[in-house]
Amino acid sequence: MPRVLKVAAGVAGLALLLGACASDDDDAGDSNGSGEDLQVGLAFDIGGRGDRSFNDSAAAGIERARDELGIEFQELSPNPDGSNRGELLRELADGGHDPIFGIGYAFFEEMDTVAEEYPEVQFVRVDGPPSDLDNVAVMTFADHEGSFLMGVAAALTTESGEVGIIGGNEGAVINAFGAGFKQGVEAADPGIEITDQRLASGEDPSGFADAAGARVAAEAMYERGIDVIYTPAGDSNVGTFQAAADAGAWAIGTDSDQYETVGDPELQDVILTSMLKRVDTAVFESISTYADEGSVESKAYDLSDEGVGYATSGGFLDDITDELEEYKQQIIDGEIEVSSTE
Repeated sequence: MPRVLKVAAGVAGLALLLGACASDDDDAGDSNGSGEDLQVGLAFDIGGRGDRSFNDSAAAGIERARDELGIEFQELSPNPDGSNRGELLRELADGGHDPIFGIGYAFFEEMDTVAEEYPEVQFVRVDGPPSDLDNVAVMTFADHEGSFLMGVAAALTTESGEVGIIGGNEGAVINAFGAGFKQGVEAADPGIEITDQRLASGEDPSGFADAAGARVAAEAMYERGIDVIYTPAGDSNVGTFQAAADAGAWAIGTDSDQYETVGDPELQDVILTSMLKRVDTAVFESISTYADEGSVESKAYDLSDEGVGYATSGGFLDDITDELEEYKQQIIDGEIEVSSTE
């Protein structure tokens, strides 16, 4: 078994957050007409549009629905501590939007509360536990399966025999990322040491907008000899990438293909790969289904339907892609079972 070094959560955060904001998008692109009557609402998680990760993946999905289905949409971002999530959902519902998306597990309680107040409106949450309400659909992802492949990639790339994780918090979703990553490292090389650090405790979402804290944590890891860091931490990931660039080491992104989204050639050079979490697909498919059927059912995305996967941008995985694909197929075939918990 690899040695896992637990580091206390709570690296101080300089919150690089978007304030509460709202924007309307009234320009419909080329449309096939199937969604022309839909006014879709979307409430981002902390960090909002521009996080180059989780939220931006959702934004890509709703923009695709605009371009291909002809929908119109309004998007809102929460205040820095996320305390107004319920208010955002009510604002969208009062504005006649249907369906309405809440991006992130932190919408769990607020969405169920608001959905009871608006029983005729379809709500869709990305991540989090299931809902008992008929008008709430939950889209979940096998984060642990995609993260397993990131663990394999890290194990096959490290030269020091030490890898790390910098997670946004200690919540259930990020714990699944961590669990899968550690299992992947162990499968490829059980002798590798893993250091696990989180930017916030419990379900506190502040760690997803703490690039400064991520950079400090990553610098300390690289100085100790760790040469690959997996960073499921939303907008904080850029801090890990900056530290990796300074150290001449590797980092692994999450959610979006961060080689493409980070927009800085110096940072691109250190992004080994990214664990893809196809929030864009979930948002687009939900809107398309609603346009056709008038309702949306919960769905779980995994490796078998490419709901999770890995990016190959930059070509840094070229020498190990065959091995990654072998592990991927073994997971799909049930030969390897990846746990979402440690």
